[in-house]
Amino acid sequence: MEHHSRPLNLCHVNPKSIIINRAHMLVHGTALLILIRYRASFFFTEGASTPDQPTTLAWLLIFLGELTLSLTWLLHRAFRWRPVSRDAFPERLPGDGELPAIDVLVCTADPDKEPTVEVMNTVITAMSLDYPPEKLHVYLSDDGGSPLTLCGMREAYDFARTWLPFCKRYGLKTRCPKAYFMDEADVSTGEGYDYEKQEVKEKYELFEAHINGYRIRHQSESRNARLDHPSTIEVIHGSSSDEVVRADQQQMPLLVYVSREKRPSHSHNFKAGALNVLLRVSGVVSNSPYVLVLDCDMYCNDPSSARRAMCFHLDAKMSPSLSFVQFPQLFHNISENDIYDSKIRLPFGTLWFGMDGLQGPLLSGSGFYVKRESFYGKSMQEGITTNLADLKAIFGHSNEFIKHLQRGDKLNKNILSDPRAASTETELLASCHYENGTKWGQEVGFMYGSVAEDFFTSFALHCKGWRSVYCFPPRPQFLGASTTNLNDLMVQVTRWSSGLAQVGFSRFSPLIYAPWRMSILQTMCYAELAFLPLYCLPLCCFATIPQICLFNGIPIFPEVSSSLFLVYCFVFLSSLSKHLHEVVESGHSVRTFINEQRIWMIHSVTTYLYGSVNAVLTNTGVRGASFLPTNKIANDEQSERYEKGVFDFQTSVVFLAPMVGLVILSMASFVGGIARVLVSGGWDKLFAQIALSFFILVMGYPVIEGMARTDTGRIPLSAAMWSALLSSALLLVGSALLVH
Repeated sequence: MEHHSRPLNLCHVNPKSIIINRAHMLVHGTALLILIRYRASFFFTEGASTPDQPTTLAWLLIFLGELTLSLTWLLHRAFRWRPVSRDAFPERLPGDGELPAIDVLVCTADPDKEPTVEVMNTVITAMSLDYPPEKLHVYLSDDGGSPLTLCGMREAYDFARTWLPFCKRYGLKTRCPKAYFMDEADVSTGEGYDYEKQEVKEKYELFEAHINGYRIRHQSESRNARLDHPSTIEVIHGSSSDEVVRADQQQMPLLVYVSREKRPSHSHNFKAGALNVLLRVSGVVSNSPYVLVLDCDMYCNDPSSARRAMCFHLDAKMSPSLSFVQFPQLFHNISENDIYDSKIRLPFGTLWFGMDGLQGPLLSGSGFYVKRESFYGKSMQEGITTNLADLKAIFGHSNEFIKHLQRGDKLNKNILSDPRAASTETELLASCHYENGTKWGQEVGFMYGSVAEDFFTSFALHCKGWRSVYCFPPRPQFLGASTTNLNDLMVQVTRWSSGLAQVGFSRFSPLIYAPWRMSILQTMCYAELAFLPLYCLPLCCFATIPQICLFNGIPIFPEVSSSLFLVYCFVFLSSLSKHLHEVVESGHSVRTFINEQRIWMIHSVTTYLYGSVNAVLTNTGVRGASFLPTNKIANDEQSERYEKGVFDFQTSVVFLAPMVGLVILSMASFVGGIARVLVSGGWDKLFAQIALSFFILVMGYPVIEGMARTDTGRIPLSAAMWSALLSSALLLVGSALLVH
């Protein structure tokens, strides 16, 4: 009974961080107000314009850029208002018999970009969680409908029969087979360990060989089936006899392969659609009250995550309003000099701690344990809707699914014992017509309407009054592979930006929809994320207007002798210093700070811009949303350059032209500005613009280097020429519009 008297978790508030953050808000905010007043006063001051003064258009554009940056800065302060951290105590949980069941949902879409062996490693780690096996059920959604993935599942189940007992016998923490056999750090000294490890390793190599052999033999299979195939659901039993299968059911988690029906004429709603199918299929098979969602490349690095999550879900005070527990996404393929900011430090290392002190962080695509009930809306939560017709209008016309909604946590042994009944019912739930006329993706399940389904879904959950928590243990609970080449990074961030902006520009915009449904600070957090792509507007302004004016000798900022110049310097240095402080406080280096600044500037003039445009076109019906999985494994040359900290510019000219063109523009204006100051003087009036151009060149050094290199990762000559034409056009048109 001792564990009942002690808390399952603790929340820590850091007063020092709160004082620093709020003091910085006050001082920095005051400086911004002074600058806004300075810019606004221009429009109320009468005076004759002179050739060396900026035009009203130039001043207005800079003012709008500064105002937008100030507003986004204000929204961003909500993340810093009350950051907290949490500890969990799994050893205080009740016995295994009292723990609730968990369904693990894993999604994969393309066996070429998401190698089957890697996916199966994730599935095996999910089966290997430190949790009662009879209460653990693992489902894999194969959106590609690939026979290779189904073959991999059978092979994974066979290997897991050996792997799971081996892990438990020696108390292994690293339960990803590939990671375990590559890293000798996680060792055990039990009797017979070395011999058994070698034996298990040989079986793992055979497991890999079987999958790779199948892939080679069936390489010519049509890829068109990925967008046009019937639903296939199979409870995996490996290749063993019925007697072994029955024995496995006592010591092996349930493993289920799910491939939903896909037809070209039907919208499949990307990952959100796949997860909703998994919710329904698992709902009639195991119907566990809690669900773990994993990306196929995000394996369980520590078996204790389920018990850690239950420390929050089983907390009597927290549980009634708690929807999900989010763990950070951490990556095993990050180099020491992470030039592309592939570790995504900002959200997982800073922002989610801040949201945790409010109403909780948002769903982050993978690594979260969510209460199934929270997906089913108020009708089930409050027990209001009991009429069968009303329930079918919400959840669809499956009597079996409705029955499980009302019955709760029970494993459906009838479904499992009758393969024909299981196939009929689950294939209905996975059909592409099932959701027609229902509330799936609107009021229940994962939300549709944005390719950033995790952001939209957590927004909807928080608007309904649910809370969430962020758990960041010392040992990474989940490890994945991040993008380590520029092309996939740009594609990925463009997709994320489009998904965020789709919500921001819709009727669910946080600034409109949320203020009456959640706290003002939580609303500000969601608004900042939803409008994150709009950083493209001020950054494009600051990368063009001051440079064009500098090239023409027109000052756009206060002269050095003015007190306002000091205010500008303070705002600039204050922003950089606060960012640097957060980077160092999260355990990273100055190099990380520089890389984050550089990548933020690159994204602002490329992916954020394209993502915003795509969101506008999608919301207005001009084009449909698109989702392509990124290749997390770069080729050998790209990987080598990434490890060395050298940019690889093998990407589309659509991405290259803006970043290269703006660097060329800054270079031309910097050289022109220096020449003008040396010949005509006036350095005090143009110093701020010269310094800004120099800062852009420093941040854009990899781009300059890329134009001078001769290897395959250089900026192609054709892209450089298009970029030069773009910068020339900006200079000519800008000079015509912004100069008297």
